[in-house]
Amino acid sequence: MGVTLKNLFRPPTTVRYPEQRRKLPERTRGRHVLHRYENGLERCIGCYLCAGACPADCIYIEAEENTPENRVSAGERYARVYEIDELRCIFCGFCEEACPTGAITLEPILDLSDYQRGPLIYTKEMLLEPPRTFSPARSSAGHASE
Repeated sequence: MGVTLKNLFRPPTTVRYPEQRRKLPERTRGRHVLHRYENGLERCIGCYLCAGACPADCIYIEAEENTPENRVSAGERYARVYEIDELRCIFCGFCEEACPTGAITLEPILDLSDYQRGPLIYTKEMLLEPPRTFSPARSSAGHASE
C-alpha cells in the first residue's frame, strides 16, 4: 500500500506518441538497416552468415556474382535479393554479430506495425540506406586530421 500511495500523487508519465517520442536506451534493437561504404558500394557480400546465424530463420538471401560492368559490392558477390520477415524476427542481434563486413545493424527505429503481412517483409530496397553524396572538401579535411 505504501508504494501505491507514494506514486498516487506523482504526475503521469504519459507520452503523446507519435508527436512525442520517449528517449530510448542506447542499445535498443529495432528495424534492420543495410549499410554502404563511403564510395557507395554495398557492404553486403552475400555470404549468408546472417541467415545462418538467425534462430528465427527470417532472413532470405540470393547472392549473385559481381561483374566489372555491374559492381555492386566490394566482394566477389553481392546480395541480389535480401529479405527480412520482421514478423518472424526476434530482434536478437545475431545477424549483426555474424556479419563480417558490418553490413546489417539493428537501428533504434521502432515504427514496425501494419494491418497486412506484406509490408512487414522488408526487401533490400527498403533496408538499404541511401547512397551518401561524395563531398571532396569534406573527405580531404577528414584525411588531413588523421
